[in-house]
Amino acid sequence: MKKSYPYLFLFLVVLEACTSKPEGKEDIATIVQTPVTLTGIEKEPMAEFIELNATSSFLLKNYVKANANGYIETAHVTPGEYVRSGEVLFTMKTKEAESIGNAINQLDTSFKFSGTNNIRAGSGGFISQLNHQPGDYVQDGEQLAVISDESSFVFLLELPYELKPYVKLNTRIDVQLPDGEKLPGTVSSYMPTVEAASQTISLVIKVDPGKKIPENLIAKVKIQKIIRDHAVSLPKASVLADETQSSFWVMKLIDSTTAIKVPVTKGIETKDMVEILSPQFTTEDRFVLTGNYGLGDTAKIKIVQP
Repeated sequence: MKKSYPYLFLFLVVLEACTSKPEGKEDIATIVQTPVTLTGIEKEPMAEFIELNATSSFLLKNYVKANANGYIETAHVTPGEYVRSGEVLFTMKTKEAESIGNAINQLDTSFKFSGTNNIRAGSGGFISQLNHQPGDYVQDGEQLAVISDESSFVFLLELPYELKPYVKLNTRIDVQLPDGEKLPGTVSSYMPTVEAASQTISLVIKVDPGKKIPENLIAKVKIQKIIRDHAVSLPKASVLADETQSSFWVMKLIDSTTAIKVPVTKGIETKDMVEILSPQFTTEDRFVLTGNYGLGDTAKIKIVQP
């Protein structure tokens, strides 16, 4: 037994040498880095618009009426036709003339009784309604047609009353038609009543289309609500939000490999940009543009753009 002690001691020394770690060697943890692209703030004019519908309309309509009891002999107009002021629209023959015929003229050739009346347009415009055709019997004062007065053509914008301070009279405003054409217009007046259910007021926009535009055509009008000349903004993709869209933040770089979460307050929002009201950023600050979704408060990143 005494002879085996030196061998046992030597075995333990060799075992310790094999199992011990080399001095200075430690486990190295793997660091996960998210590839991202970067962006910076921009200072440029920004404006917030509200888009509303406007409907084409003729404010004035001229009602053409019969001036006697009788029969319509001829109608010189069709629906949609443009007529000028004073133009003959209908020719009527009175009931008496239809009954007597030419008996009076046969008795006295100098009398020259015809019994026909010409009904003329009181104003220029388009025939928007035609109520009678040749051969119809009509009574005195009965409506024959409706002329939409061309000079009264406007677009009516139903404006929520709380937005009335943003639209001033005589303001220039564009009216965009469904086919993409834009007509320059001017805010001329407000209607004196408010629609009870929706609490909207009709805004009259005068335009000069230079061509025939049908009534009840729905166009788009943008109302400028807010404008800032030097707004601090970031691309929309760099601004994150929670599920309820009540909290917003950006991922700001503090060094070349670390980004932190910074809560922000939004202002004007356009199609591509978001105004940042607070906190105050500088042009040297850099923010994560893509790859920011799901990043924690302090995240390790890898920049994949210069």
